[in-house]
This record gives sequence, structure tokens and C-alpha cells, in this order.
Amino acid sequence: MIRRILSALLVALIASAPVAVAADVIKMNLNAIYPAGNFHSQGAAEFAKRVKEYTGGTVDITVHPGGSLGFKGPELLKVVKDGTVPMSDILMGVVQGSEKAFGISSLPRLVTSYEEALTLYNACKPLYDKAAAKWNQKILYVAPWPPSGLFTKKEILTTADIKGIKTRTYDKNGADFLTNLGGKAVSLPWGEVYAALRTGMIDSVLTSAVSGRDAKLWEVLKYFKRIEYAYPLNMVVINLDYWNGLSAEQKAAMEKAAAELQELQWEKSRSDNEEALKVIAENGIAISETDEALAKDLDAAAEAIIRAFLKDAGPEVAAVVENFRKSQ
Repeated sequence: MIRRILSALLVALIASAPVAVAADVIKMNLNAIYPAGNFHSQGAAEFAKRVKEYTGGTVDITVHPGGSLGFKGPELLKVVKDGTVPMSDILMGVVQGSEKAFGISSLPRLVTSYEEALTLYNACKPLYDKAAAKWNQKILYVAPWPPSGLFTKKEILTTADIKGIKTRTYDKNGADFLTNLGGKAVSLPWGEVYAALRTGMIDSVLTSAVSGRDAKLWEVLKYFKRIEYAYPLNMVVINLDYWNGLSAEQKAAMEKAAAELQELQWEKSRSDNEEALKVIAENGIAISETDEALAKDLDAAAEAIIRAFLKDAGPEVAAVVENFRKSQ
């Protein structure tokens, strides 16, 4: 009888062991707003993979690309703050209505190279971290979008060539920028852009070479002007309640993965941009740089937008941006 009882207890202990291990695994969802093939979503998937490896499987992150959890826009800070989703990637400029600091990287012509974009990020990092903490979250890593330029039907040589063109822009800054240059800004979902170009509703697009490649814009447009409009930042954040629930070892492992992904994603953005420029050129798009005269006009159009932003952003944000500008 005793032997049978002991055997039964042993079987019960063995059966319950996997359950005990599973209970020690922290599972979290990561909302990814871009399609699975986008390099930001691919980066999030690689981050999750490394976190699982570095934590010995004790932190298991499931990435949901394409905004499949139902959250894609200005509400993202709030849904992470509330823990509706524990983790998400967020295009900073989309949530600047909640925190002005997050609009910095979307300002036109504030930076015109990856090197300047990284310097600006490092200068603004304390602002970003403070803003995230206010919303009960921690920024794990950031990565830039490739710079936007102008895909057009006619060649852009001077500001006069921009006057009157109907351009699809992706945010208010872009719309104001094109308006200041004499163009006509049009707001459209990305999925409607190709058809709008076909029908003549628009005749140009403010977007990156990468997006132009993916949309095969050479089928409807002929030129790409590299105006280095902006290098908008995308961030991956975690709710602080979830973060604080991790052990010191798990936090260190996650921060290690995040640091690695940040470096990889900055390089991926740069290399993907260079590859995209080659592809669109091979498919007939004529690519041209911005000369000094046009650059001067572009900067003048951008200045009014930057000034208005800084006036509304508060002294702390304004001081950081102005100090950056003086250092360049």
C-alpha cells in the first residue's frame, strides 16, 4: 500500500513538473503596426527571438504584425500605458499629439543624413525616456525610417517645379511643407496611392525609396528627388508594470537584446535605403540630388514648421532642439 502511494505521488510530481516550469514563463504580446515583411516588424520578431534565447526561455514575446491586435495610431501610448497591450512599436510622430517630444524626428529638414539623425536621437533620448515614463512605459530601442523624397511625374529642378503638383503626404508636417513650397498636399491612405496616381488624382508622392520600391512606383512615376525630408523614428516600448515584474536577470537580458537590435535596425534602415535606390533606378526611375539653391528653399519652407512646433512644444523640448541646431 505504501509503495503504491509513493509511486502515485512520484507520478503526480513528474506530471506536474512541466506545469511548474510553464508557470515561470512570462508571456507578452508585442503589437507591431507594419506588415510582417517590413523591416521594423522583422526587427521586432528578431528582438523577441533574442529575448527568449537570452532569458533561457523565461520571457516569451509573441509579435503580432500588421496591427492585427487592432491598434495602429495615436491611441498606442494609451493602450500600452493601460496594459491593454504590454508591448508595441510606435511611430513617434503619430503620437506627438500626446507628447510633443515625440514629434521631433518628423520635423522636415532638421537632419539630412543618418549620422545627423543619430546625433539628434542621442541629444533627445532623455526627453524621449521622460515622455515614455510619463505614460507608464519604457523605450527598449528605436530605429529610423529611411529618408523621404519626392517621387514625381515631372522632373524637379527648382522650387518652381513643385508649384501646383498634387502630392500625397503622410502627416501634417509634410502637408504644410509642400504647401509652403507652393504644392497641393493630398491626404490618402497608402493603399489608395497607386490608384490615385493612375487616375491623376495625385501626381507625386512624398515617401522613401524603400516604400517606392515596394509599391513599384516606377510603373506610374518617372523621377525621385532626394530631398532628405526627414528620418522619422520608430520605437519599441514596454509597459512599466510588466517591466517591473521582470527579474534583474530578465531585464538585463532584454536590454542586451534591445541594444543589439537598435544597432542592427539603424544599419538595416541605411542598407535597405541604398538597396532600394538601386532597384528603383534599375527600373527606370531617374534619381537626382538636391542642389544648393533648392536646398535653401526647402530649408526656408521647413523653418516655419520647425518654429511653430518649438513654440508649442515647451521650453525643455525647444532648448534641446535649438542646442542641436547650433551644434551642426
